[in-house]
Amino acid sequence: EIGGFERLEAPFVGSYIHAGNKIATLVSLSAAVEGAAEAAKNVAMQAAAMNPIALNEDGVDATIIEKEIEIAKDQLRQEGKPEAMLDNIAKGKIKRFFKDNTLVNQAYIKDGKQSVSAYVKSVHADLTVTGFKRLALG
Repeated sequence: EIGGFERLEAPFVGSYIHAGNKIATLVSLSAAVEGAAEAAKNVAMQAAAMNPIALNEDGVDATIIEKEIEIAKDQLRQEGKPEAMLDNIAKGKIKRFFKDNTLVNQAYIKDGKQSVSAYVKSVHADLTVTGFKRLALG
């Protein structure tokens, strides 16, 4: 029985099924260039392992961002930070949240030195990640 159906349309779509068949990911890329298949598989593995909530900042729901800002401000208040500094420090914490939770901004797990976006660009200058879907059983 199929409980859902996901489709990505792009010049190149790659996939990855994690060992045990419990997690599957699809990744769409902007071009079908040399190296796209390997890049798509590597990025799909990243999505399986790191479970990003969105492709990039634009894909994160505003209510999640507002909630994260409030959490950050509450933490800062508990640490005794002055109210005047809360907004600026919270902005930095939101940048970190995006880096940890959006696929293209995450540190690429195979080297940890560059973002997923930078890794894909290193494969081909015109290549970008345009979408992803992650499905997990259980």
